[in-house]
Amino acid sequence: MHVLVIRLSALGDVALMVPIVKAYADANPDIRFTVAGPPMLVPLFAGMANVEYLGLKKKQSFVKIYRALNAVGADTVVDLHKVNRVGFAIVLLRLRHLLNPHYRIYALHKGKVSRWLFLHHWRRTPRKRQYERYDDVFRRAGLKRGDLLNEKGEKCGAKIGVAPFAQHAGKIWPLERMEALVRMLSERGHEVVLFGSKDEAPELERWARHYKGVTSVAGRLPFAEELEIIRGLAVMVSMDSANMHFASAVGTPVVSVWGATHPDFGFYGFGQDRANALCADLPCQPCSAYGNKPCRYGDYRCLKAIEPEQMVAKIEALLSGMPLEK
Repeated sequence: MHVLVIRLSALGDVALMVPIVKAYADANPDIRFTVAGPPMLVPLFAGMANVEYLGLKKKQSFVKIYRALNAVGADTVVDLHKVNRVGFAIVLLRLRHLLNPHYRIYALHKGKVSRWLFLHHWRRTPRKRQYERYDDVFRRAGLKRGDLLNEKGEKCGAKIGVAPFAQHAGKIWPLERMEALVRMLSERGHEVVLFGSKDEAPELERWARHYKGVTSVAGRLPFAEELEIIRGLAVMVSMDSANMHFASAVGTPVVSVWGATHPDFGFYGFGQDRANALCADLPCQPCSAYGNKPCRYGDYRCLKAIEPEQMVAKIEALLSGMPLEK
């Protein structure tokens, strides 16, 4: 049996697959798994003996996506993306294997009704976690699963990672507050490592020059090396962003900030303690599933309601209860 697992974006959603794919790969050593995802995320799936990774960009034509997926030669498809471009490719796969009774395709159920109810504040109970929805698809495919384990990274001292940015403004804590956090951590003698893209690097390098014990790796390292640094952190500070999920994938605790989105919407980091999510829980939250809609009040008061002192207290409480290497 050969299982093709598809999730071509977003980076955080692909990272959420890691514990699920590992649990099923470990429990089914005689089954071949091929994961189709963003090319840069190969290191997340390293070390899984029966898992191969196919780097594939979502923005290419559905015909090219179909050809790449068909060339894998799988007999079972687990579609964890379920968007039109991938969907069209899967229709072609279905037609290509129409006469093969052993060819099966299983797709993600996104829970759009519960999403709508949560966003419109009709039902505020936590939605099913995204990794649980992934798990449901594998179960429907008839595969047995091993234990879902949260990897424990090898911690190197008490370094604190800080990833201040996200894709959308509705997820980003005001930069002056994040800089204040970095200053406060520096003044307390903590070592801080800053993470970001090449475009974000100039601002983070300014912080690194200005505050003692602060370094920036933004835009400097291949993803595999950056992931190893994240693995060794005592704690990561991030937005509702891919960095939260990268840290979760390698067992690093995360203290996260939430604004337009919400930690109970289903996309919280795997294995993370809900108590470490800083969310103002204003009546208007959440206003967006992805943080890509403008604030109805124009001021992102949900993010401004969180103070640097709250973040420092959360970080130091977490550090005080964690056994660290000296």
